Amino acid sequence: MFPVFDVNTTDGKQGYDAVIKRLKGTTSLSGDAAKAVVQVLSDVELNGDAGVVKYMQKWTDPHFNADRIKVPEHELKAAYESMDSEIKAALQASIDHVMEYQKHCCPKDLPEIEIDGAQLGMRFTPVDSVGCYVPGGTAVLFSTLIMTAVPAMAAGVPVENISVVSPPPTRIGDEEAGDISPLVLGTCYMIGVKNVYRIGGAQGVAALAYGTESVKPVEMIVGPGNMYVQLAKAMVNGVTGTDNGFYGPSEIVTIADETARVECVAADLIAQAEHNPGKCFLVAWDNTVIENIVREVKAQLGKRNRVEAIDRALETESCAVLVKDLDQAIEYSNLIACEHLNLAVSNTDEVLPRIKHAGEIFIGDQTPVAAGDYYAGPSHTLPTGTTARFSSGISSFTFLKRTGTVCYKNGMSEQTIKNIAMLAEAEGLDGHADSVRVRRS
Repeated sequence: MFPVFDVNTTDGKQGYDAVIKRLKGTTSLSGDAAKAVVQVLSDVELNGDAGVVKYMQKWTDPHFNADRIKVPEHELKAAYESMDSEIKAALQASIDHVMEYQKHCCPKDLPEIEIDGAQLGMRFTPVDSVGCYVPGGTAVLFSTLIMTAVPAMAAGVPVENISVVSPPPTRIGDEEAGDISPLVLGTCYMIGVKNVYRIGGAQGVAALAYGTESVKPVEMIVGPGNMYVQLAKAMVNGVTGTDNGFYGPSEIVTIADETARVECVAADLIAQAEHNPGKCFLVAWDNTVIENIVREVKAQLGKRNRVEAIDRALETESCAVLVKDLDQAIEYSNLIACEHLNLAVSNTDEVLPRIKHAGEIFIGDQTPVAAGDYYAGPSHTLPTGTTARFSSGISSFTFLKRTGTVCYKNGMSEQTIKNIAMLAEAEGLDGHADSVRVRRS
C-alpha cells in the first residue's frame, strides 16, 4: 500500500507521473464515458421523464418509475421528525456557520469611479434558480446539501428556487428499493428546500438543465459527483449555468516535516481515502517522516469500517512523494493543485504565502480536513483533478453575476465622441460611430 516515489530519481519520477496522469484523466471530455453522457443528455432532452426513468432503471433500480422522481413534501417533514435531536443541533450549527461565513464573503456592489466623464460601477445579482447535485451511493452526503444550497441562499437565491437531485441506493437483485437517506431529506426540510428529486447521474443533471414533466429546469447546476456527473455538467454548460468546476473524487495533499504529528496526518489521509475512491499524496523531504506516517496509516487502518476501499485507494490512487527540500515540496504541491492541502509543518506562516494552487488549505496539526467537510464555513465542494490551477470551490461568489454600469450623466466631451467614433470606424462599424456622434449636444 501507499507507494513511495523519490521524484529526483528516474524510476520515482516515472511512478509519480503515472499517478498524476490518472488524476488528470478524471477530467477528460473524450473517451467512452463522454460518449455515454452525450447519449443520456440527448435522451432526457427529447423524452423528459421517460428518458430519466430509462437510465434510472439501467443503473439504479430496474423497477424505477416516474412516480418516484419527485419526493413529496410530507416525506421531507417525516424525515426531519425522525432525526435525533442531537444530530439536528449539529446540523443547525453547521448551517449557521456556513451561512455566516458565506454572507461575510459575499461581495457588495462596488462604489462608482469616474473616468473621463463616465460614472462606472459594478453590480452583483444572484441567479434566479439553482440545482444542487447531492451524491448518493456508498456515503450519506447530507453535508454536500449544506455546502451547496446554503452558499446559494447567502448570495440571495430564494430557497423556493433551489432544487436538489440525489439518487437512491442501487437496488441489488430482488431486494426492496432503497431511498434517499432520511438525513438528506431531513436536512432539505431544515434548510427549506422543497424541490427534491430522487434521481442522479448524468440523467439527473440533464433533468435539471432541460426540465421534464416532473423536474423544474434551473438556471445553474452545482455540486460534486462522479466522472459522469461532472462530464454532464460540462456538456450542459451554456444551456444552463454551472459552477465551472470539476468536483470529482476526493483528494488531499499533506506537506509534512519532522514536527508533524503522525497520528493526525495519518488520520487525515485515511479520511480522504475512505471516500472510495479517494486520492492521497504525502509530500516530505525526510524519508523517515514518510516511513513513520505510513506505519501509522497501517496501524489506524484496521480500526476503520471501509478497510478494503481505503487500502485500494492508497495503493492504486495515491502515493508518497519524496522531494529534496521544502522548496520542492511547495513546487509539487502547486503542480498537483489538490482539492485539500494540509500544511503539517512548523513554519506555516512562511509556507502559506507560497501556495498558489489548492482548493482549500488546512493549516497546522489542530485543523482536520473534516472540519471543512462539515462545519467550519467554507464549502467542501472544491476543485479536483488538478483543476485548482484555474478554478475555485463553491462559495456565495458562485451564484452571483457581475454586471458593469456606465453613465455619462452630463454627456460626452467632444474628444470622447471623436475617439470612440474613430475606433468604431477603424473596425468598419460606422453605425457604432454615428450612435456616438448623434449625442453631440
